[in-house]
Amino acid sequence: MPTVSVKWQKELFPGIEIDTSQPPIVFKTQLYTLTGVPPERQKIMVKGGILKDDADWSTLGVKDGQKLMMIGTADEIVKAPEKGPVFVEDLPEEEQVIALGHSAGLYNLGNTCYMNSTLQCLHSVPELKSALLSYSDTVRGNGIDQASHNLTVATRNTFGDLDQSVRPVAPLQFLQTLRKKYPQFAQQHNNVYMQQDAEECWTQLVYTLSQTLTSDSSESAALPMKQLFGIDLVSRVHCAESGEESMETESVYSLKCHISQDVNHLHEGIKHGLKTELEKASPTLGRTAVYTRESRINELPRYLTVQFVRFFWKRESNQKAKILRKVDYPLELDVYEFCSDELKQKLQAPRQMLRDAENAKFGLKAQGKASGFKENEGSSSSAGESSSMDIDKAESSLPKKQLTGVYDLVAVLTHKGRSADSGHYVGWVKQDDGKWIEFDDDNPNIRKEEDILKLSGGVFVYTGDWHMAYICLYKARMAELKS
Repeated sequence: MPTVSVKWQKELFPGIEIDTSQPPIVFKTQLYTLTGVPPERQKIMVKGGILKDDADWSTLGVKDGQKLMMIGTADEIVKAPEKGPVFVEDLPEEEQVIALGHSAGLYNLGNTCYMNSTLQCLHSVPELKSALLSYSDTVRGNGIDQASHNLTVATRNTFGDLDQSVRPVAPLQFLQTLRKKYPQFAQQHNNVYMQQDAEECWTQLVYTLSQTLTSDSSESAALPMKQLFGIDLVSRVHCAESGEESMETESVYSLKCHISQDVNHLHEGIKHGLKTELEKASPTLGRTAVYTRESRINELPRYLTVQFVRFFWKRESNQKAKILRKVDYPLELDVYEFCSDELKQKLQAPRQMLRDAENAKFGLKAQGKASGFKENEGSSSSAGESSSMDIDKAESSLPKKQLTGVYDLVAVLTHKGRSADSGHYVGWVKQDDGKWIEFDDDNPNIRKEEDILKLSGGVFVYTGDWHMAYICLYKARMAELKS
């Protein structure tokens, strides 16, 4: 990597390394951290004119020890007036973040919108940020490789930068560690880094964090990734031809919304995703046979991830083609019907408590007993006394807040374009005050709730040139036990 010096105004910045495998926008973000001049204002003189964000370094003839000239104006630091009203711009940066009401955007470092949108959606989970804050720089859990450790630290640092800055953040450390851990995100075409699939980035990052953010590596108060995002499924696998039947269990980190001509709503897509067909060897028939797998949710997470299966491999074009069909999704998602009988039983009491609490807001009376324990009390006084003691023990061992199977939409990751490996990804995140922010790389915009429901696809976007929901993140609505 060549080392250059950069002259800007009266200052000279020596010993700056240029990673020629990265696009020039990455070099510009390095200069931004040194000078405060945003990349879009930088004019760097090179052979042939001004350095462009997507230029090919090999054609520019930059040599080791070369001095480059940069022109551009740094962001002004607005000083607070001694008297008069205090405006947001006059506050210290950490106070501006609070007053602004949302975190900063992320610079696109060359086809990295897939990564930026993923980070913004996951950044909306406060419990994840808490777990990351308690993660140690130096202590690695047993069996955790260095690349996974580095990616976790980079995630923590990037989240911290987003929370403390009002100006866009350059996630260079995260990008470098992501590519080192998962080389697929370092693929190039004609010396330019390629666009990648945001769902693959989301899945790989969540998997890595599930390995590193354990009780060994963080404080006991921090919730593990399994509790935050993990979904336990129990499946009945049946072969109609041979009569074979078996039960299987697995843990996943998202539900799939399969899209077909019969699917118009997220509920229908999830239902299709939980009933699939597979081919495997049949011991009874001695050959390959078709099996039906019917799955039910046996354990729910705090945050439910649903992926719209919008892409399929198209041999003719040798790429992931997009299904443009409109599939509506709700702001409130109830997954009770997809749960196993065992989980439904556990959810009954919390769901009643939730209904009673919501009815109370409108001045309505409770419909029934919230606790499922007292219904099992014996008829005799001694049995009743014993049962009462059991209830107290059971209630004391239960968490104060319990899952209900009802979820509220808090983030949407969308794709615009015709292929997963091209086009543009954007993150849409709900804030604590109820407003929504569209995080389009380094440009956050306030949006209305009705704008979020227009991201479902359909006839008016058959060109693929409008944002369509690709991943939805829902937050559990909890029922609080009475003390």
